[in-house]
Amino acid sequence: MGIFNHRGVSAAVLMVSLLLAACGAKSQPGGGAGQQGPAPVGVVVVHTEPVSLTTELSGRTSAVQVSDVRPQVSGVIQARLFQEGAYVRAGQPLYQIDPATYRAGLDSALAGLAQAQAAAEAARLKAARSTKLVSEGWVAPQTNDDAQATYRQAVAAVSAQKAAVQQARIALQYTRVLAPISGRVGKSSVTPGALVTAGQAAALATIQNLDTIYVDVTQSAADLMKLKRDMASGELGAPGTAQVTLILEDGSVYPTPGQLQFSDVTVDEGTGSVSLRAVFPNPNGVLLPGLFVRARIAKGVAASGILIPQASVTRDNKGQAQVYVVGGDNKATPRILILGATIGDKWQVVSGLAPGERVIVEGLQKVRPGAAVQPQLIGAKA
Repeated sequence: MGIFNHRGVSAAVLMVSLLLAACGAKSQPGGGAGQQGPAPVGVVVVHTEPVSLTTELSGRTSAVQVSDVRPQVSGVIQARLFQEGAYVRAGQPLYQIDPATYRAGLDSALAGLAQAQAAAEAARLKAARSTKLVSEGWVAPQTNDDAQATYRQAVAAVSAQKAAVQQARIALQYTRVLAPISGRVGKSSVTPGALVTAGQAAALATIQNLDTIYVDVTQSAADLMKLKRDMASGELGAPGTAQVTLILEDGSVYPTPGQLQFSDVTVDEGTGSVSLRAVFPNPNGVLLPGLFVRARIAKGVAASGILIPQASVTRDNKGQAQVYVVGGDNKATPRILILGATIGDKWQVVSGLAPGERVIVEGLQKVRPGAAVQPQLIGAKA
């Protein structure tokens, strides 16, 4: 009985298998295996539009104003009058040098001025009397000439002493070392009690004005020459703005755009590059000197540029960029492209596509060269 049941089940399974095979044969006309209709794909229609082309160049930031604080007179530092790292204003006292010697020098100059003024007054009176007496014939002309010359010498001595007083007063003022510019002051290289000298090489401190920041970048001279040729031929128009976008080290974009200030007129012989400088406002002090950044600069405007989504671009075995174009017969054909810059989520097409062509963006995994597809427009424009 058990043997009979086993044989009955086997026969039933065999019959079901034959029925399924027969159904499969009917669903595949001509006996082919796995044949289906055209694969649905999403396409975009290529069109031309003005495209602003940009380039990203690496560079570093620097302060617009940098001033080293150095003593203009020699002496011993009595006090440091600022906090390191603080914001200081132009004219603010930073150091006090011992003024005793320079105060004594000023007093001595003032005494010399008083003496010269007294001598000049005596010479003036003598010259006046001599002028009167010579007119009356009581004094020889030579004697009068000597009196007049003595008076002029006394006046000159007064002027010299006034200059000495001014010089001594300036030296005394220089004992109070002032900030030459406004900005952030760095660390101090000296402490109270240190001896400093006029014109020394080492700075006492450095002040940097960070309200505005320079960004210096370099561009290949060859790229600059090509850009000028493209503009001269009309292929590129001049950029509509000289604004520069700054990309920081962490990849974030600095919120305030800068302005391209100038490009150097000399090519660096060692690197074959040209220097460019942009200026960025820095009201919050986010940008610090020495930062490594990337500057995105507008190169020009392509009046008839073509952009396609990056998702539509693949690479062939040779690494060349290609897309699949749907022809009038709704068959997918691979097309090799020459691409330019990336603009947002799109590629700029330098050559390989014409306006009006349909490019596959979605369903690329189902597409084979020459295969029929069912295009579905996902956007009237690329």
